[in-house]
Amino acid sequence: MTVASGSADYIGLANAPILWILAMAVMGVVVVQSLIYMTAVKKNAESAGMSQQEVRSAFRAGGVAAIGPSLSVVLVAIALLPLFGTPPVIVRVGLIGSAATEVASASLAAGTMGANLGDETFTRGVFIVALMAMSLSGAGWMISTLILTPIFKRSSHKLEKVNPALMSIIPGAALLAAFAALTFRELPKSPTHVIAVIVSAVVMSICLLLARTLKQNWLKEWGLGISLLIGLVAAYFAHYAGLGMPEA
Repeated sequence: MTVASGSADYIGLANAPILWILAMAVMGVVVVQSLIYMTAVKKNAESAGMSQQEVRSAFRAGGVAAIGPSLSVVLVAIALLPLFGTPPVIVRVGLIGSAATEVASASLAAGTMGANLGDETFTRGVFIVALMAMSLSGAGWMISTLILTPIFKRSSHKLEKVNPALMSIIPGAALLAAFAALTFRELPKSPTHVIAVIVSAVVMSICLLLARTLKQNWLKEWGLGISLLIGLVAAYFAHYAGLGMPEA
């Protein structure tokens, strides 16, 4: 362990076979869980007043909506591969999805040992501590979800008894608030961010308007993906037009 801790060549350790096995096991659980949920939705759709056509439409809409967030996570994961190795990135970024949180956890852990991410001070010993810190950080999210979900479920049942319409409003309001918080957090960063938000919002509004006017439901499903793509293109041109983040 002393030799391993003093060695700066940690990438071999980061790509160890046991880590590959554990990473594939975790992602396998995610895939199986997704299949179970999809099967359960199809079986119980009629009891919820949904046809199989509506279920397929919902799946397509969800898949399209996941393209943008998934693409951003993939791009960040590629950038982190040389730093943490493939198996840790697959599990940490692929499962938790917050690259900023993972990097912050690893950076703090490395700092406690007098090391910095990516330089010669980031030895195998530091890597092990950083990986443990990232794992504990992600575990906190999962444990909180495990504990709080049953509590929220009981609370939702009580709210349904008091006011059934309330439970149809709260999920939509929470989703709207979450996206609004993420959006408004990006606006002050640069004019490019403002342009990306405005262009995406306009394109999404046009897609919804056309879907309603022309009675083309596929535009509702693909509207988010189209707005994300056009927003990215607008941000690209705005950035190279000199509207990017100001130099420090």
